[in-house]
Amino acid sequence: MSGERDTIFGISSGAPPAAIGIVRVSGPEAGTALHMLAGRKVEPRRATYSALRSANGALLDRALVLWFPGPASATGEDLAELHCHGGRAVLAAIMAALDTVKGLRPAREGEFTRRAFANGRIDLAEAEGLADLLSAETESQRAAAMAQAAGAFSRQIEDWRGEVLLLSATVEAALDFSDEDDVETPPAAFRKDIGALVAEIATWLERPRAERLKEGFRVVLAGPPNSGKSTLFNALVESEAAIISPIAGTTRDAIERSVALGGVAFTFIDTAGLRERDETSEAIEAIGIERARDQMTRADLVLWLGQEGEGPATAWEIAARADAEDFTNKDVARHRISAATGEGMAALIADLVETARIVLPKPGEAALNSRQAARLSEVHTALEAAGVEQDWLLIGENLRQARAAFDRLIGRTTTEDMLDALFGRFCIGK
Repeated sequence: MSGERDTIFGISSGAPPAAIGIVRVSGPEAGTALHMLAGRKVEPRRATYSALRSANGALLDRALVLWFPGPASATGEDLAELHCHGGRAVLAAIMAALDTVKGLRPAREGEFTRRAFANGRIDLAEAEGLADLLSAETESQRAAAMAQAAGAFSRQIEDWRGEVLLLSATVEAALDFSDEDDVETPPAAFRKDIGALVAEIATWLERPRAERLKEGFRVVLAGPPNSGKSTLFNALVESEAAIISPIAGTTRDAIERSVALGGVAFTFIDTAGLRERDETSEAIEAIGIERARDQMTRADLVLWLGQEGEGPATAWEIAARADAEDFTNKDVARHRISAATGEGMAALIADLVETARIVLPKPGEAALNSRQAARLSEVHTALEAAGVEQDWLLIGENLRQARAAFDRLIGRTTTEDMLDALFGRFCIGK
């Protein structure tokens, strides 16, 4: 990356005004900048109360300052932190003072974390987990991202890579003795070890993807006109998002809202009332009905509010409008509710949360994103091929391909474009 040896600075706390504002400085001139502002030497890794002054001696603020000599720092290089008051004027004055120091420049998006990656403080999987942690909006997203950022998946990769290296060593030993008469095809124990590794990686590939945590569990509310869909939709998303009217066909298009229930992300979709084509003469309503059917095919779950047995086979039968005078119960209703009065809503929501947790990644379990799954699939394919080959040379080549895929997975080999896309997701001060 161009300018990597520059010393960078940026605000790492939230947008001002705030009680505390944190300014980070990372690079070879971080110590010089800290000494200029604090006016004295600061003991490493110890919070020190100090006045901060500009180059002309003007008092900027009184703050806690910290000094982390590299490489034992968050970025792997000299790093200073200024914990000052979080007012806009205070932070602007400190940033302006830093901008006058030779060799310093403002940081770009994600540049502090990118330097941590470049200096070996974190690997690519941990960096992706950190990016997801910063954007997490639900407890399940936070827990999965935390597992990635803390290195759970990275440690697993290193374990797998170590096993592949041992297998590769066996191949090299066999090839060294290839000119002797006692060289045989791979023994059963060797194939068993590869098979066990293939099976273990397959279980990881079968896990729900991390993207599911962001998209949320998709729940479609379906049924004929005036079956209570919009009232239930508004109750679930806790807003008047859908228009409620006794006039059939009021909902003409699918309405989506994302909410968090029980720490789990959901996307609820209210759909047009379903009826046969010959029951409506309006082209717009007919389009809405077709879109409703399409939403049902894409749903993780359909809540069916129509006549019992007329919905999709896997739908939940919901006996809605329990408060209505013309209410008709269902023989096998999963839930009997009234969205208007709240009857049965708590039980329905608890059931939805429990069901979603089964489909989505487990709390605290590292979840693979699409890129990671693609690279791990390459490992799986290479190991499967190694497990059936008879020629030691071909087995060795497949094991080499598996190791290369592991390296791409954690960023030992990667591209600048991919890194730009990843670290561009971070804020300036991260």
